[in-house]
Amino acid sequence: MVTCYLRYVIDPTKTAEFEQYAKMWIPLVNKFGGQHNGYFLPSEGANNIALALFTFPSLAEYEAYRIKSFDDEACKAAFKFAEETACIVSYERSFFRPVFE
Repeated sequence: MVTCYLRYVIDPTKTAEFEQYAKMWIPLVNKFGGQHNGYFLPSEGANNIALALFTFPSLAEYEAYRIKSFDDEACKAAFKFAEETACIVSYERSFFRPVFE
Protein backbone atom coordinates (compact mmCIF):
# COMPACT_ATOMS: atom_id res chain seq x y z
CA MET A 1 0.00 0.00 0.00
CA VAL A 2 1.29 3.47 -0.89
CA THR A 3 -0.21 6.87 -0.07
CA CYS A 4 0.49 9.82 -2.31
CA TYR A 5 0.80 13.14 -0.50
CA LEU A 6 0.40 16.24 -2.65
CA ARG A 7 1.28 19.63 -1.21
CA TYR A 8 -0.03 22.46 -3.36
CA VAL A 9 0.85 26.12 -3.32
CA ILE A 10 -2.34 27.73 -4.57
CA ASP A 11 -3.35 31.24 -5.50
CA PRO A 12 -5.26 32.34 -2.38
CA THR A 13 -7.59 34.44 -4.50
CA LYS A 14 -8.59 31.29 -6.39
CA THR A 15 -9.42 28.91 -3.54
CA ALA A 16 -12.92 28.35 -4.96
CA GLU A 17 -11.43 27.32 -8.31
CA PHE A 18 -8.99 24.98 -6.59
CA GLU A 19 -11.86 23.43 -4.63
CA GLN A 20 -13.70 22.80 -7.91
CA TYR A 21 -10.52 21.21 -9.33
CA ALA A 22 -10.23 19.01 -6.22
CA LYS A 23 -13.80 17.81 -6.58
CA MET A 24 -13.02 16.81 -10.17
CA TRP A 25 -10.15 14.53 -9.11
CA ILE A 26 -11.68 12.65 -6.19
CA PRO A 27 -13.90 10.39 -8.35
CA LEU A 28 -11.14 10.04 -10.95
CA VAL A 29 -8.65 8.58 -8.47
CA ASN A 30 -11.35 6.18 -7.31
CA LYS A 31 -12.22 5.31 -10.94
CA PHE A 32 -8.66 4.12 -11.53
CA GLY A 33 -8.45 1.90 -8.46
CA GLY A 34 -7.25 4.31 -5.81
CA GLN A 35 -8.86 5.39 -2.56
CA HIS A 36 -9.03 9.17 -2.26
CA ASN A 37 -8.52 10.35 1.30
CA GLY A 38 -9.55 13.92 0.58
CA TYR A 39 -8.29 17.36 -0.22
CA PHE A 40 -7.55 19.76 2.60
CA LEU A 41 -7.98 23.48 1.93
CA PRO A 42 -6.51 26.37 3.92
CA SER A 43 -8.35 27.25 7.11
CA GLU A 44 -6.08 28.78 9.75
CA GLY A 45 -2.48 29.71 9.12
CA ALA A 46 -1.10 29.89 5.59
CA ASN A 47 -3.79 30.80 3.07
CA ASN A 48 -1.97 29.37 0.07
CA ILE A 49 -1.25 25.75 1.05
CA ALA A 50 -3.58 22.86 0.23
CA LEU A 51 -3.05 19.12 0.58
CA ALA A 52 -4.36 15.94 -1.00
CA LEU A 53 -3.93 12.33 0.09
CA PHE A 54 -4.86 9.22 -1.84
CA THR A 55 -3.86 5.58 -1.61
CA PHE A 56 -3.19 2.83 -4.13
CA PRO A 57 -2.54 -0.85 -3.38
CA SER A 58 1.00 -0.50 -4.78
CA LEU A 59 3.34 1.98 -6.43
CA ALA A 60 2.94 0.01 -9.68
CA GLU A 61 -0.84 0.55 -9.57
CA TYR A 62 -0.30 4.25 -8.91
CA GLU A 63 2.02 4.43 -11.93
CA ALA A 64 -0.61 2.68 -14.08
CA TYR A 65 -3.18 5.26 -12.95
CA ARG A 66 -0.81 8.10 -13.90
CA ILE A 67 -0.31 6.67 -17.40
CA LYS A 68 -4.05 6.13 -17.93
CA SER A 69 -4.89 9.62 -16.62
CA PHE A 70 -3.11 11.27 -19.55
CA ASP A 71 -5.50 9.56 -22.00
CA ASP A 72 -8.74 9.89 -20.03
CA GLU A 73 -11.05 12.70 -21.18
CA ALA A 74 -12.24 13.60 -17.67
CA CYS A 75 -8.64 13.76 -16.43
CA LYS A 76 -7.65 15.93 -19.39
CA ALA A 77 -10.54 18.27 -18.54
CA ALA A 78 -9.29 18.55 -14.94
CA PHE A 79 -5.72 19.29 -16.09
CA LYS A 80 -7.07 21.93 -18.50
CA PHE A 81 -9.26 23.52 -15.80
CA ALA A 82 -6.26 23.96 -13.50
CA GLU A 83 -4.23 25.46 -16.32
CA GLU A 84 -6.97 27.84 -17.45
CA THR A 85 -7.79 29.07 -13.95
CA ALA A 86 -4.15 29.20 -12.79
CA CYS A 87 -5.34 28.19 -9.32
CA ILE A 88 -2.22 26.07 -8.72
CA VAL A 89 1.09 27.89 -8.40
CA SER A 90 3.15 24.75 -7.79
CA TYR A 91 2.99 21.34 -6.14
CA GLU A 92 5.19 18.60 -4.77
CA ARG A 93 4.45 14.90 -4.56
CA SER A 94 5.74 12.42 -1.97
CA PHE A 95 4.86 8.81 -1.21
CA PHE A 96 4.36 7.16 2.15
CA ARG A 97 3.62 3.70 3.45
CA PRO A 98 1.29 3.34 6.38
CA VAL A 99 2.26 1.79 9.69
CA PHE A 100 -0.47 0.14 11.72
CA GLU A 101 -0.43 -1.43 15.16
